[in-house]
Amino acid sequence: MSVLDLFNLEGKTAIVTGGGRGLGAQIATAFAEAGANVVLCSRKKEACEEMSETLTALGVKSIGLACDVTNPDDVKAVAEEVKQQFGGIDILVNNSGASWGAKAVDMPLQAWQKVLDVNITGTFLMSQEVGKTMIEQGSGKIINIASVAGLMGTDPRFMDTIGYNTSKGAVITFTKDLAAKWGQHNIHVNAIAPGFFPTKMSQVLIEKNEDFILERTPLNRFGSEEDLKGAALFLASKASDYVTGETLVVDGGMNAL
Repeated sequence: MSVLDLFNLEGKTAIVTGGGRGLGAQIATAFAEAGANVVLCSRKKEACEEMSETLTALGVKSIGLACDVTNPDDVKAVAEEVKQQFGGIDILVNNSGASWGAKAVDMPLQAWQKVLDVNITGTFLMSQEVGKTMIEQGSGKIINIASVAGLMGTDPRFMDTIGYNTSKGAVITFTKDLAAKWGQHNIHVNAIAPGFFPTKMSQVLIEKNEDFILERTPLNRFGSEEDLKGAALFLASKASDYVTGETLVVDGGMNAL
């Protein structure tokens, strides 16, 4: 097998939550370019359907589905629909996310719960449901989207988001433990911890703190529309068949300081 074959996803089926825009759309595009059929799901079905049309133009099959990842019924419905249409599920990317900016002393309990529900409970529910199919198959790749904010504390002058940071730290620990539990089923569970990428969620934070962030990023730039593709493809493909329980940091070096 050549090295290029290791990254080939032809015949594979991937689910990307929150795949209609931002980092999810970037990852979904990478999978489609590598030959995978891609299912996009989020609460914003129209965005997923629009992105699916773009992916279909690349020569693969793609559909967009409605899904609130905190709703077990929605999660089950998506898994069943994908299994029915595609016959199996090879790759799951838990990308749906939420954030809330507030001082720790003022953080509303409802906001705290919302962030944790989407970022960690949603990741658990999707992994649990899709994992049933992967266990039956005896194979699978799960990629959880964490954050560099989950690896460290952040200066409140630019990122006062204790709920988000806590949830992403939980995603990293969840990744390690699920990898330990499901390695016996040949299911690989890894995470990506992105740094600062211009997305709808991060737009305001980046605009207000551009100089502050870049001064703390050795590569002195933000993530681009291409910078997550290689990392995601590596973790989704045979190229990472001896890698599980790891968090791949894609942050321009910020975590190295």
